Amino acid sequence: MFFLLQALILASLWVTLSAFARLQQPFQSHAPILTSKIDASIESILKSFKSPGGAAVAIVRRSEQGSWDVETKGYGIAKGDRTKVTSETLFAIGSNSKASLALLTLIWPRMFIYQDTQLFATLATGLLISNESLSPQISWNTKIADFVPEWGLMDPVASAESTIVDVMSHRTGLPRHDLIFFPTDTVPDSIRRFRYLRPSTGFREHWQYNNHMYTLLSYFPPLLLEIPFEQYVNDFITEPLGMLSTTYMSEVAEKTGNLADGMMRDGVNQTDDVFGVGRVRPIPYWDPSGKVGNINSGSGGIISNARDMAIWLQTLLNEGRHPGTNETVIPAEAINKVAAGITVSTPVAPFPELSPKVYGGGQMRGTYRGVGEFSFAWGRRNPFDNSLQHGGVVPGFKSQITRIPNENLGVAVLSNDDFFGTQISEAIKFRIIDKALKLEPIDWTARYKSAISKAFSGRTIPTPRPVNATLPSLSLQSLAGKYQDQAYGPIELCLVSQEMDSTSSDTCVRLRAEIPIALPGALDLSIPTLLTRWGGTGVTHLAFSHFERNVFNVSGLCSIATKNSSDNPYWAYALRDPTLVAEFSEDDGLGVAIRGLWGPGEGVPSPSGSTVKERGRGLV
Repeated sequence: MFFLLQALILASLWVTLSAFARLQQPFQSHAPILTSKIDASIESILKSFKSPGGAAVAIVRRSEQGSWDVETKGYGIAKGDRTKVTSETLFAIGSNSKASLALLTLIWPRMFIYQDTQLFATLATGLLISNESLSPQISWNTKIADFVPEWGLMDPVASAESTIVDVMSHRTGLPRHDLIFFPTDTVPDSIRRFRYLRPSTGFREHWQYNNHMYTLLSYFPPLLLEIPFEQYVNDFITEPLGMLSTTYMSEVAEKTGNLADGMMRDGVNQTDDVFGVGRVRPIPYWDPSGKVGNINSGSGGIISNARDMAIWLQTLLNEGRHPGTNETVIPAEAINKVAAGITVSTPVAPFPELSPKVYGGGQMRGTYRGVGEFSFAWGRRNPFDNSLQHGGVVPGFKSQITRIPNENLGVAVLSNDDFFGTQISEAIKFRIIDKALKLEPIDWTARYKSAISKAFSGRTIPTPRPVNATLPSLSLQSLAGKYQDQAYGPIELCLVSQEMDSTSSDTCVRLRAEIPIALPGALDLSIPTLLTRWGGTGVTHLAFSHFERNVFNVSGLCSIATKNSSDNPYWAYALRDPTLVAEFSEDDGLGVAIRGLWGPGEGVPSPSGSTVKERGRGLV
């Protein structure tokens, strides 16, 4: 059956390509949005944030007669060689986060933020649910335990009762635990770890963003149809829609020559200038993969460009129908289900023009400046047809994809500015929406810059180590060694702040020797420090720097290969979160518990207790 469908898709590809060409026609029904004035506004936003990168924009509008108007354009710099961004430039689109993330994902902390292309995963699940040939048939309310053999959670209620709706709307009680995205894992391997991850709330008590649940959703096509997830999305969503540049494979994107570099800033003295550039560092793609079954595919793997995002927006506004042929590609029921509010994700709006938000599956629902709210002055507006959005965050790339169905408007903004791409994308998005809806523009750039400056000036930084700090109850040499956790796996802590002795393992001797090359300037070895390599996505090492007694401050270190052959082979930076600390204990044999590791939802209290193990999460 699958091969027959594939043959039919290929046979009709010429129809898709013809329709795709029609989608790219200039505006006819509406006046253009991307005028020279808006171009100047977007360039001003990039300049205001001193962006070393750029942005690509897609805007779609449908006329009352049903025709589509499409604009796509690029601004700023795509690569380290100063290549300009165009409509064809490829970006990682990440997840689509809540609007308030623009205020939360600032500078302090920027640690362990890996998010996902959730909407593709939930709509792929919707296609499976609409597949009546499956046996047994699944529905949105099917319990995960009934058909995923690897499934299990530490909370027995959540383990037994979690449904597809629960996992897609982030209400299982499980916090982020992003550090255990190990690229060497298979998807089933990753799912088997879930049962060892401690929850932070009860089942269905609180919205807590969790990327692992979208790794779970990506397992459904191979489990139920024996088709890799990436192939399933390609064969039944992106290819039928003519989104021919969209891929999960970074190797494929690289070969086109259009893949943007993630642009990072190195060595910025943010005390002098929060928005300083320092040295611009183009970084390698955050998750290089040339294979199917990548654990990050469901939770952040898509690479796309403005032209394909325009088609995607049209399809969503057209309730799953191909915008050129009007044929159904994704069932409307699936699009409406994942867009329906299930969990309250943003109880209080961060700005007066915004509303609280509810979360469905990879979609946030709310309003902007009253758009989508019922008004007798605007009787044509549907009180239930609000704005729908999500923002994306992965290392080096940020995105924002928004649609306002009752205005027949969709906007996508893709950025490769690692530091401020979220705020840049939001400011560009709102400027475009204000123009499209003929509203007096709000200076969102000034608002976001003010929020960033305020967050920086009021940030909490790790308390400096006391001058006469008390050393741990055991010798530092005793704390070094191998530790094991069922979820987080094995690690070996190496004492690197003093010369190695004859008892040091070969692993630790090699680790100490590579510090000057792999981690230049990232460690202060005048402080007693334990170091370990880390195999998770985005962080290459964890450093435990002694603070007082048995407590150590923990930093994530990122060692990145330079793209300039005249440089040191690597450059490195540290991600320091003052809440991330480790405490060693001899309660049940020597162990270490890390606090601040798990990433709970906003408003969820930190764990407490009388023992180190009770206060920490991820005991190793």
